[in-house]
Amino acid sequence: MVQSSSHFIAICSDSIGETAEAVVQATMRQFDLPNTEIKRYMNVRDEDELRQMMEEVADRGGLVAYTLALPELREAIKEEAVRLSVRVVDVMGPMMQAVADTFNNDPFEKPGLLHRMDEPYFRRVEAMDFAVQYDDGKDVSAILRADIILLGVSRISKTPLSMFLAHKGYKTVNYPLVPELTPPAQLYEKLEGKIFGLTINAEHLLKIRSERLKVMGLPNNAQYASMERIQEELAYANRIFGELGCPVIDVTDKAIEETAGLILNDLLR
Repeated sequence: MVQSSSHFIAICSDSIGETAEAVVQATMRQFDLPNTEIKRYMNVRDEDELRQMMEEVADRGGLVAYTLALPELREAIKEEAVRLSVRVVDVMGPMMQAVADTFNNDPFEKPGLLHRMDEPYFRRVEAMDFAVQYDDGKDVSAILRADIILLGVSRISKTPLSMFLAHKGYKTVNYPLVPELTPPAQLYEKLEGKIFGLTINAEHLLKIRSERLKVMGLPNNAQYASMERIQEELAYANRIFGELGCPVIDVTDKAIEETAGLILNDLLR
C-alpha cells in the first residue's frame, strides 16, 4: 500500500452521500488535519464499482465512510475492507440495526430515501428559493411571509445561515442593520418568536471585514473596516434588538450549524 503525504477520506453511498459527508465534516472539525481530501463516490450500485473505489482508497492510505442501503453492498465493502486492510465506517448501519431490534421492524433497504420527492422535499426547495430571492433585504414584504427573520450587521454570516435554515425547510429572510437606514416597519408587527438578532465580537468582525476588503482589492483603511464604525454598527443593532425584544445570538467562533441549532431550539420550544 502506497502511503500519501495528505489524508484521504472517501464517502461511499448508493445515493448522493450527503449524510455520510455531514458526519465526516463534523468529525474533522475536531482534528488539525489541514491536508485532508474528502471525496464522494455517489450512486454506487454494483460490486465492481465498489471494488475500484476501495482499491483507490487502499492505494492512498485512506479510510471510507459509507451509507449503503443494499445488504449485498454492505457485505461487499466489509469483505473488501478485510482484503485491502482499509478502515471503513458504517455511518447508518448501527442506528438502523438499533431501530430494527428495538421496535421489531425491518428497514426498507432502498437507496436515496433521504432525498425522495415528498412533501418535506418540496418544502425545502420552496424555502431555498425563498431565501435566495429575498436575501439581504431585497424585498421587505417577505418579512411577513418568513418563518425566520435574521437581523444583523454586514458580514455576520446572515446569508449562509439563511441558506442552511432553508435547507431544513424554513423560509428565512435576512435583513442588514445599518445606522443610516430605518428598519422596515414590518419588523414591528406581531412577529414574536420569528425574529433573531445576530451579534459578534467587534475585533472578530474587524478581521472578517479587513479580509473582505483585501479580497476585493480595496484599501484596508476604509471606514467599513474601522473599529469605530464596527462598534457603532453593533451598538445600533443591539438597540434595535432591544426595541424588538428578540433573542440575540453571539455568532463569534460559532459554526453555522451551531447557530442554526440554537435558533431552531428556540423556534420549536
